[in-house]
Amino acid sequence: MKPRIAFFDMASCEGCQLALLDCEDIFLDLLELVDIVEFREALSETSPRIDIAFIEGSIHREMDADRLRGIRARSRLLVALGACACNGNVQARSNLYSPAGNLGAVYGPGDRDRVQTDPEWWPLWAHTRVRPLRELVRVDYELRGCPMVKEEFLHLLKRLLLGSLPHTAAHAVCVECKQQGNECVFERGETCMGQITWAGCHAICISHGYRCDGCRGLLPDANLAAHRALMRARGLSEETIEDRYRLFCSHEIDRGRP
Repeated sequence: MKPRIAFFDMASCEGCQLALLDCEDIFLDLLELVDIVEFREALSETSPRIDIAFIEGSIHREMDADRLRGIRARSRLLVALGACACNGNVQARSNLYSPAGNLGAVYGPGDRDRVQTDPEWWPLWAHTRVRPLRELVRVDYELRGCPMVKEEFLHLLKRLLLGSLPHTAAHAVCVECKQQGNECVFERGETCMGQITWAGCHAICISHGYRCDGCRGLLPDANLAAHRALMRARGLSEETIEDRYRLFCSHEIDRGRP
């Protein structure tokens, strides 16, 4: 029997799953090796048992947390797919405010009161703190990126099918910038998060003339104090530095990173 794999989405733009669907040739090869038993973007079937569950998105509501625990219970392996699932991503910025405050800002006082008191609406909008998957269930592997990189996905899937996990070296985007022959963003008089961000994206943003905003999350041993000092030396205010850090890494900052 082929291994059964499934794809699920929580709170996200579903860009990681769309990135996979955009690679039809990959899926044709994939179907020779596995059975895709659940994938809302492509089919409607479900399965009681799953060998590998790939889950995109962060957790905002208790109903989603319960759904995640149910998926974990019927899955042999569980992979956090993309930045939302791995580190909360952009939506973790909402943790700075109360759920009621967020609702009021988006819907106005009248609609906020209605969705908070109407039983039919409340389950849909009863948001809690935004959390990555690992805060709620055991995660066997985190595939970073916004969206995830298809080559990394294929490498991971091959290793999982062979019964092992890939080793991911904790090196910065700067390493890949040098491999790509890019001019350092700081040499252009700008600032960048590449020194403290997980590599794996082939420095795609810098290679196309932008900077790294840190979507792959903070390296575990990154010297954030030194990086903040470097940003200040380049003329960035404390508020701007905090905004840059919190764009993709708000959850990690709130969990105690300096």
